Amino acid sequence: MTEAILDETNIISPLIGFAALMRLVFAEKDLKALASELSARTKENLLDANAMMDLSTILQLSFQREIALKLQKEALKIQRVFSIPAAVQPAKIRLLVIMGACDLLSNTPVECLLENSDIALDMLYVAPDLPFPETVPDHDVLFVAVSESIENRPLLKELSHILRNWPKPILNSPIRISLLPRDCTYALLNDISGVAMPCSVRVSRQDLIELSSQQSALCEVSQVGGLPVIIRPLGSQAGRDLVKIEEAIQIQDYLNTVPDSDFYIAPFADFRSADGLYRKYRIVLIDGSPFICHLAISSNWLIHYLNAGMAESSEKRAEEGRCFASFDSDFAQRHACAFQAIYQRMGLDYLGIDCAETQAGELLIFEVDSNMIIHSFDSAELFPYKQIQMQKVFAAFRAMLIKTGGIV
Repeated sequence: MTEAILDETNIISPLIGFAALMRLVFAEKDLKALASELSARTKENLLDANAMMDLSTILQLSFQREIALKLQKEALKIQRVFSIPAAVQPAKIRLLVIMGACDLLSNTPVECLLENSDIALDMLYVAPDLPFPETVPDHDVLFVAVSESIENRPLLKELSHILRNWPKPILNSPIRISLLPRDCTYALLNDISGVAMPCSVRVSRQDLIELSSQQSALCEVSQVGGLPVIIRPLGSQAGRDLVKIEEAIQIQDYLNTVPDSDFYIAPFADFRSADGLYRKYRIVLIDGSPFICHLAISSNWLIHYLNAGMAESSEKRAEEGRCFASFDSDFAQRHACAFQAIYQRMGLDYLGIDCAETQAGELLIFEVDSNMIIHSFDSAELFPYKQIQMQKVFAAFRAMLIKTGGIV
């Protein structure tokens, strides 16, 4: 937590921050009392932006997005920079992170990578309607956490101009983040040897309506020889409204429940292993080196770590633990050339990859993005191997910051 901010009339309590609040959520703590305390602070002191921002985070974690973003907007009228000092003093490096004024899933969760570290963190929030400030906190390295999205594209373009001649080193250039739409990443990565990546084609709602009665045309648009295909809204995250279409006629039923105007359509890739289970890996590339962060194992193709039943299955956890232990000498070695090519083509210093392996041994890529959440919040009792692995990830991120900043 940050040191209190003192002005002439008020003492502003420190920012709790996203990582600390998420840790409470994973520990199944009831945040109602804390939310009430923060709400009271905002009423007692109309300039307590830290309380507003923390309350906004709790509201988002409680799925109250609309009111949360309104409160965030009020906090940003008061101040644009929110700070978390290094847990270990003296700080080794000062990191300035450029954050988008948007929901939690729309920024790289850098806080989660810096828990208990010797990195001093300042987060500067920007938006198209919030002019970039004339002065920013002193820093050794700047990291762009704004993710690629339809809403953020104008902001990323603006940041690319602002940061063009920035006097300090920059990690995750906004120009390179702009290359992360699914159709763009397919164009960049699909021809890499050892990589399989389904072609994502952008279509409008009207396109889907017309395709719903034309199965042959649907197959042609998705660039496959047949069904099934998968459809998702353009800005979908975490599997929201992602479905598998077995017959073209199912599209109309899908559109009856999903109001979005633009979508991605792609061939369905069956990535079942020999035992009939699906396995999805989350890997991060840090300065070009791959690190595994989780392995989700499920009988359902629409697999996410939180719905895979990992906490309920000792067998799945044992397999994940073995995968972690052998990753550097096994999985990472098998796909070393693919990972290096992805790093070179994407040009991002920090990049997440959700992937699997085909039965032919190729790296099957579902998504690459800069804002996948990586953390050490899982129970140390249930997932002891994760604590060890996450410390490797955090150490690699810290080493990248220090190297980039030229810190001895």
